[in-house]
Amino acid sequence: MPVDKAQNGGGSAMGPGDTALVTGAHGLVGSAVVRRLARTGLQVIGIDNDARAQFFGAAASTRAEGAALCRDIPTYRTLDIDLRDTRALSRLFQERGQGFAIIVHAAAQPSHDWSALDPVQDFAINAVATLDLLEQVRNHAPSAHFVLLSSNKVYGDRPNELPLDRQGQRLVLPTDHPYAASGIDEGMSIDQCRHSVFGVSKTAADLLTQEYALRFGLDATVFRAGCLTGVAHRGTALHGFLNHLVRTVLAGDTYRVCGYGGYQVRDNLLAEDVAEAVWLAAGRPGLGVYNLGGGPAASVSVLEALDMAGELSGRAARLEIDPKARYGDHKWWISDTGRFRAAFPQWTPSRNARELIAELVDGLCTP
Repeated sequence: MPVDKAQNGGGSAMGPGDTALVTGAHGLVGSAVVRRLARTGLQVIGIDNDARAQFFGAAASTRAEGAALCRDIPTYRTLDIDLRDTRALSRLFQERGQGFAIIVHAAAQPSHDWSALDPVQDFAINAVATLDLLEQVRNHAPSAHFVLLSSNKVYGDRPNELPLDRQGQRLVLPTDHPYAASGIDEGMSIDQCRHSVFGVSKTAADLLTQEYALRFGLDATVFRAGCLTGVAHRGTALHGFLNHLVRTVLAGDTYRVCGYGGYQVRDNLLAEDVAEAVWLAAGRPGLGVYNLGGGPAASVSVLEALDMAGELSGRAARLEIDPKARYGDHKWWISDTGRFRAAFPQWTPSRNARELIAELVDGLCTP
């Protein structure tokens, strides 16, 4: 049953008999997407080679979540493929590509710091592998809807030019600033600013996806996501801000923040809300580029998050401040999701900041 491209209501045009391919399928977002798509009756194939353990160590491994998906979803099939292996990717698409209705590309090297340690590998994983995947889609699955999990780091450190001031435990914008009420929209420039190596590789993937949609007619959605979170996240110091912060508080360890005194602000979004956005967008024709995050209600500074985690867990939150900020890191990021919500008014973030932290505290405390 092919995707009905005339439908504008989202993924409801797909159903039993269709196949979905999800890369990075055992990570935080990928696993949530697998579960969401499987609930619709789609046959889901996941690609994951547990690269997160290679990037960040054994504690970041996604193997347990992969095993849980196989246990919980009898029809789920997982493939241990490195997306840089062009032969393996080509074989998969030659054999199965015509049956793919949706391809969700959630695999990535996600860390600023790691990318500077090995820029060549970072670009190979984030940019070149995305190009190879798009070529396979163009040649073997041209009717599939391609969804890229991009990043707000495509905007580089441009947000740091905003006229921020300290108020209480966070940085804020003047109330009359265009971004003050709803956050940063897609009109912000991505040019002539620092991105980090990671930001550059994700920008390349983002623009490649747009170009393949515009030049070759693929249906595609690009989500420029901010901080994503959930109990299933294997948060580490190098990636996974809110989950790692709560884990640190629960363990009684000291949370180390780099730069800005802990006043820096992020909005946060539950992975299941990302999966719902993916499902809604997947049946819509053409190209959509959207900022995706929890918005103002789900925004929190590091200092605020530590206080909330300490209060909700009943454990003392300890902070160590390194005055040196990470290269290209944002002082303030809140996603304006107005463009996406205008296209899909049924979507809204399901948790505010306190609810997200409470859910992490409860979930990570459970043996």
